[in-house]
Amino acid sequence: MTGLALSYLFVFGIIGLGAVLDKLNVLNDEGARKFIHIGVANWWLLAMVVFDTDAFWMAAIPPATFIVLNYISYRFNLVKAIERSEKSVNDLGTVYYAISLFLIALIAFYADVVRVGALAILIMGYGDGLSAVIGKAIKSPTLRPGKTLAGTTTMVVASFVVGVLLFPSLWALMLLVALFAGAVELFTPRGFDNLSVPLLVFLLGVFIV
Repeated sequence: MTGLALSYLFVFGIIGLGAVLDKLNVLNDEGARKFIHIGVANWWLLAMVVFDTDAFWMAAIPPATFIVLNYISYRFNLVKAIERSEKSVNDLGTVYYAISLFLIALIAFYADVVRVGALAILIMGYGDGLSAVIGKAIKSPTLRPGKTLAGTTTMVVASFVVGVLLFPSLWALMLLVALFAGAVELFTPRGFDNLSVPLLVFLLGVFIV
């Protein structure tokens, strides 16, 4: 139960801090969203400490909760710091984020491949999060609608850094993972990368790590 309490405290703390920074105009709306996107991914590092693979299902409870809460927030625009101001049919990104966390937590803790889960989730958090921020901040050629060279390059570099920090002796494989993550993010339609990136990176990681 301590693990669950710490998990909810951590995630709500990140969301609350993002909302405060948005309210104080320290971050704009998009900046607050990405702050939360990146921050919540670090929950996995906490989960690695507080949850045991013998009770693998416990690690899946917080993400399962947020699938429901994020959908309610999306539907009724309850937590403005995590929602885009303009809705679209493919704008369930926060829900997809929680679904990815749930599925990967369930499998990774059951199969005892928790570090591979960390690889997938942190690449989703830092790679995808930073690519959006830097892709908008730096003018560069457009590769696909909504995707720029600067953003894709950032995705690859951030993914590689995450991979090397988790698996320092496998840097060549982590370069492959980073390039794969960049390609997945580049060719995924807007709104679905919170599903495609972590799930496909996790699948690749299981087979090559």
